Amino acid sequence: MAGLLARIRDYSRTPQGRRTVESVRRAAADPRKRAQARSLLSRLRGGRH
Repeated sequence: MAGLLARIRDYSRTPQGRRTVESVRRAAADPRKRAQARSLLSRLRGGRH
């Protein structure tokens, strides 16, 4: 698991990773996108049957 987190950290330090992080931050600030993400996570966790 530590290897995966290190790879994510390394990716986030690249120019493409920084663009991805900024894109995710903008999406997280949007209430509609936040609701969509919450719904998706709920389904992935088995919240809805």
